[in-house]
Amino acid sequence: MDRYLCIHAHFYQPPRENPWLEAIELQDSAAPYHDWNERIANECYVPNGAARILDGQGRIAKIVNNYARISFNFGPTLLSWLEQHAPRTYERILEADRLSRERFSGHGSALAQAYNHLILPLASSRHKYTQVLWGIRDFQHRFGRDPEAVWLPELAVDVETLEIISSLGIKFTILAPHQARCIRHRPWEEWVRLDHGEIDPTRAYRCNLPSGRSLALFFYDGPISHAVAFEKLLLNGESFAHRLLGGFNDGRPWAQLMHIATDGETYGHHHPHGDMALAYALDYIERNQLARITNYGEYLAAHPPTEEVEIVENTSWSCVHGLDRWQQDCGCNSGDRPQWAQHWRRPLREALDWLRDELSPRCALELRELLRDPAEAREDYISAVLDRSPASVNAFFARHVARELDSDEQVRVLKLLEIERHLMLMYTSCGWFFDELTGIETVQVLRYASRAVQLGEDLFGPLIEEQFLTRLEQAWSNMSSMGNGRDVYERFVRPGMVNLPGVAAHYAISSLFNGYRGRTSAYCYRLDLQESRVLENGKARLALGRARITSRTTRERLSFCFTVLHFGDHNLRAGVCPFPGENAFRVMIQQAAQAFLGGDLTECSHVFDERFHGVTYSLKSLFRDEQRRILSRILGATLGETEAACRHVYEHHAPLLSFLAELQTPLPGLLRSTAEAVLSSAVERALAEPEPDLERVRTLLDTAARQHVNLDSAGLEVALRQRLNAAVEQWARKPADLHLLELAESVASLARVVPFEVNLWNSQNVYYELVQAAQARIRPGNGADELLERITGMGERLGLAASAITPPQAGLPDEQSSPATATEAVVRRRRPHRMVRGAC
Repeated sequence: MDRYLCIHAHFYQPPRENPWLEAIELQDSAAPYHDWNERIANECYVPNGAARILDGQGRIAKIVNNYARISFNFGPTLLSWLEQHAPRTYERILEADRLSRERFSGHGSALAQAYNHLILPLASSRHKYTQVLWGIRDFQHRFGRDPEAVWLPELAVDVETLEIISSLGIKFTILAPHQARCIRHRPWEEWVRLDHGEIDPTRAYRCNLPSGRSLALFFYDGPISHAVAFEKLLLNGESFAHRLLGGFNDGRPWAQLMHIATDGETYGHHHPHGDMALAYALDYIERNQLARITNYGEYLAAHPPTEEVEIVENTSWSCVHGLDRWQQDCGCNSGDRPQWAQHWRRPLREALDWLRDELSPRCALELRELLRDPAEAREDYISAVLDRSPASVNAFFARHVARELDSDEQVRVLKLLEIERHLMLMYTSCGWFFDELTGIETVQVLRYASRAVQLGEDLFGPLIEEQFLTRLEQAWSNMSSMGNGRDVYERFVRPGMVNLPGVAAHYAISSLFNGYRGRTSAYCYRLDLQESRVLENGKARLALGRARITSRTTRERLSFCFTVLHFGDHNLRAGVCPFPGENAFRVMIQQAAQAFLGGDLTECSHVFDERFHGVTYSLKSLFRDEQRRILSRILGATLGETEAACRHVYEHHAPLLSFLAELQTPLPGLLRSTAEAVLSSAVERALAEPEPDLERVRTLLDTAARQHVNLDSAGLEVALRQRLNAAVEQWARKPADLHLLELAESVASLARVVPFEVNLWNSQNVYYELVQAAQARIRPGNGADELLERITGMGERLGLAASAITPPQAGLPDEQSSPATATEAVVRRRRPHRMVRGAC
């Protein structure tokens, strides 16, 4: 009997963007990465696009795109982030869907997902429909085709949700086995009730809906999925393969589909190197012809359902109490703090429900005056979200306006639609999933609510926020010091709220350090500089000017003037106000410049107070990323002075350090720290040179070893990795250039002897892709022997097996992979690494 295998991975991260900036700011809790998206991308999404299969000696035998051989869905908001910050991985995901269509009879492996992962059965009917539609539209925009299926967030389901996805052309979805209530073989037969997930997962089922439509449902294998997620099954790729094959039963008389579903982050983030176990298991099964790898669409087309099923409504895959995890203290939590309660869940949801019911009807009423069909426009607004360019937004208006709108009316329409968008974002499921009201996921949904409140008060008047906060007072933190929901809002949400003057101040302060340019961007805002002057008086600087800021999201504008007074170091004061007119602006410039150049700082402060009414800004007012960059620049001079002093001390006492090392005498702590800093800095500078002096680097490494000095391994690993990546990428652009190949060889050889492990991930990928693309062209003989030998040697330096390096025409045998490709065989070979942002 035919045996089919499908592994589904649900890849998702909650939206983490600052609602006022439309970008993720620095998250220190994700260190050493910029934010949690970047961290999890490095641990999971990037590796699965180029997963390693090792041979018995721990060398790379193959590099494969896991996405091309599994079924998967990515949350739309996560794909948006990947497109911008990890474009190579993003392309591998799209490419995988194209390859899967070739592999699986025209059926792509990518599934759509409801837009921002809210719990659909708990949402209003309108939000349900919009969420599914936006997920489909986002999928079409990225994958260039219609989806066959939609992944339901947390697999939370009710009949209305199935009706909606079916009405939008969806053919099937996936559920957990305990969500099947009963089945029957024929319409005239009695229903057979199921208990405790007893449904056979190896076939598709038909769910007939009250509307007369129907939908195919797949129920994944629960025990094996649980083992993958929670029982360390991914420690060994071959064991993983055999556990999957154990889901088949020769006693079944139909074509069996053995399939599992887990969070995609299982393969690398939750279980380090799980991407490699997945790659090996699939390769092992295919190579030994133990089952046919497929996806749901292909299987469904060949084996349509013959049995009917009814679902258990208002259930999910991650709460044994149905949907209570997202609305009350049901007992489901992470388990990290068993003494904590989640009583805060219900008042949080009730407060958000009140805000939705308060703002949404007002938005609909206002939009009826400006648009032909507000509901249709709201559903189509995803087109403007996906593309904020003026042409895209203008096209949106052309499709939906009831009459020609002036600029103020356009701003009003966009603000109303942004309220509606944030009223959905604030229901993102992670806000309730974890243990504590002050958790970053819960604070994030409060930030979305705050943005809706801010826009609502801007359009409809005050008092909305106060009523909202009064309701939040019923939600209490587990930590008495954190108080209730109002306190959490005031502590964690309000300080991050932004308005146009705040963005203008950020621009004015940051530009004093970065230079004032005619047109620039700050997150989702465009800045047009109209005039600026920078004056200096000793260490102090004064910047004055005027500019216009425009929100790309709402098209709201502000013409403003600014003054920034920098006394040196972190001592800075800035002011921003609406442009007061030409004459008043000239007077302000004259007064401020005269006081500054005359050294009258008291008069400067008086000008600030008079012109800006006591509302001033400082370095604390900068957005976090720019704040860190500017503080690094300010610290640069101090660190430079410190390094020069350390270098002087080290060079003066270097012979003594060598003598102490020869005598096996431990270095005094202060001298040891000085030597570590000086030698590490020297190595880093040598690697950063346009033509790196690798002999100088080796000499410095030898000196450190001889003097028993531990170098800054983390910093030097980054420097050497970046130099190696640059050398390999430069050679890959001109592979026949022996000089470039020699440089890459030298850096790769250095990476093998340094006293720390260098992450070769990117260089291995570039090399492997180059060799695979050249296999049909490179042949021994005809003067190519030396090049072939050098290329092979380069691959060996990067840790690739001969089977992955040498083209088939070269006549080398193809080495078979072994169970050593299991995770435990690679721990010494690959460690988590920092991603170069935008380069993966």
